[in-house]
Amino acid sequence: MDLASAVTFAAVLPSLLVAHNVADHWVQTSHQAATKGRPDWAGRWACFKHVASYTVVTALAVGLVWLVLGLPITVGGFVAGQLVSAVTHYWADRRSTLARLAELLGSGGFYKLGAPRTGHDDNPTLGTGAYALDQSWHWLWLFAAALITAL
Repeated sequence: MDLASAVTFAAVLPSLLVAHNVADHWVQTSHQAATKGRPDWAGRWACFKHVASYTVVTALAVGLVWLVLGLPITVGGFVAGQLVSAVTHYWADRRSTLARLAELLGSGGFYKLGAPRTGHDDNPTLGTGAYALDQSWHWLWLFAAALITAL
């Protein structure tokens, strides 16, 4: 990797992280958040709509830093980075996929931490193991997307 690629990576990664937080918490609708994990077409469609709006936000953020900073990003790198971000985001947000991965890796108990118990009126919060694993999964792939964009 040359210096220009390193600088591009260093500019794209925080842009993706900021865009991710805005898209996941402000742009995503309550309906999408509540429905995207359902194991039916309504869940798939809600997740698709969320990821579509999410990708618009990340593309705008990366496009803006590309334009304003005059970064040496290729169209192919831009598209590939956005594709990695979108596909991995959809995969994780279907919920059952990430839950299965957590179980496989021995983190199933952490994934369930803080989740409402079946048959109880527990207070759901953003402070669950599922949420923490979801966000760290997204950050991992945003790192990969930034690296791909820079190359």
